[in-house]
Amino acid sequence: MSYREEWRLYEASDRSDELIHRPMTEEFLFYQAVSNGDIEAVKRNCEQERFMEKEGVGQLSRNQVTNMKYHFVIGTAMITRICCQNDMELELAFRLSDFYIQKLDDLHTVQEIQNLHDEMVIDFTEKMRQQKQKDVTSKHISACKDYIYCHIKERITVEQLALEYGVSTSYLSRLFKKEVGVSLSTYVRNKKIEVAKDLLKFSQDSMIDIANHLSFSSQSHFIQQFKEVVGMTPKKYRDSHHRVKWDKTVSRNSTDMIGTN
Repeated sequence: MSYREEWRLYEASDRSDELIHRPMTEEFLFYQAVSNGDIEAVKRNCEQERFMEKEGVGQLSRNQVTNMKYHFVIGTAMITRICCQNDMELELAFRLSDFYIQKLDDLHTVQEIQNLHDEMVIDFTEKMRQQKQKDVTSKHISACKDYIYCHIKERITVEQLALEYGVSTSYLSRLFKKEVGVSLSTYVRNKKIEVAKDLLKFSQDSMIDIANHLSFSSQSHFIQQFKEVVGMTPKKYRDSHHRVKWDKTVSRNSTDMIGTN
């Protein structure tokens, strides 16, 4: 019997005694607390041992320890993505994720996994809290960052943003440089390069596709800008960092989800 046939048989069977999965809203509220740096809410969740609860949690393995490890990996991946969406540096987020998931190899009890989970979520939360404390900006600059985040695939200019928020280009340029430390155009370019780095790592998109996807004026302009920021060409970066071969559609959906990649 094929896996598809086995699934159809499973789907049609009586599963009235099967656990009902907990609402996704609850999970996302927890992930949101982590990404918002809400350390008190996250600690309360850990104290309640919500990660340990069997009720509403899917069974991914018949072995309890393996099941917990699978859920740990899924939770870490979700937290990583949501923290990236909320402006945690991508490399920092991925390094944290890799570090904690690798630690699972050495764990053999449910309690050990619970302890590692609590340490992982608190670590992510603390880093997000510290970042948000540093990122105190004016209303206009905060709005500009949000706009850039939502329109990263488009061509974005100072004039366009000034018109959007009803201020002069000179005022917006001065304020942005003062509060962020770099010019607005440099900030936009750097954010686009962050997206490009993830596409190079996680997708099969060609250089011209990535350049067009992020509204660079040409492939050569994209390559020149990438090398200026990263210190190597996009091809060299892909050769040394490429991780998974995703279908283009999946990678672009993931990009839209986190607002960068």
